[in-house]
Amino acid sequence: MAPISRFIRTTVSAAVACGFLLVFAAPAAFAHDSLKRSSPNKNAKVPGVETIELEYSAHVRFPAVVLLDPAGKNVALGKPRSVDSTVFTDVAAPLAPGGYTIAWRVVSSDGHPIEGEIPFTVTGSGASTSSPAAAARTPSATTVATDEPESRISGWLWVSLAVLVVIGIAVWMRTFQKTRPHSTE
Repeated sequence: MAPISRFIRTTVSAAVACGFLLVFAAPAAFAHDSLKRSSPNKNAKVPGVETIELEYSAHVRFPAVVLLDPAGKNVALGKPRSVDSTVFTDVAAPLAPGGYTIAWRVVSSDGHPIEGEIPFTVTGSGASTSSPAAAARTPSATTVATDEPESRISGWLWVSLAVLVVIGIAVWMRTFQKTRPHSTE
């Protein structure tokens, strides 16, 4: 009976270890970078925009920024450029009054894409609110955005789970082989 109780003890220990790994690794899997701040801010009313600024919680790669006008058509933008954790995109021409939407997509520092939309309204004739001096005059243009990144389990977590399964099978097989009676021919 001793080999069976050792088998059960080993199996329970492996299951508990896997459980601890999943509990403590899972928060990291959902910790994708997020948009911290934008200019213009979500739902802001601004006199105009010359530069779109998107600040993230960490350095991001491959930024893509699209600006849609009130009719849903693309507005000409400059090429997005990234400086540290902030993406800048120049607006090519003054914006007419109306509702606009910034659609953005970047690759998070953990390698997963995140995306979001920021609706805002232009109220004036196209004056800038995105330069640092204008941003200081217009607090609503630089407050915190509330877009959340999509949540998915990271690929490394699936690889970790697969490795744990393989290790668990190996431990089980090794324990099972030790508990089998050997023939004495």
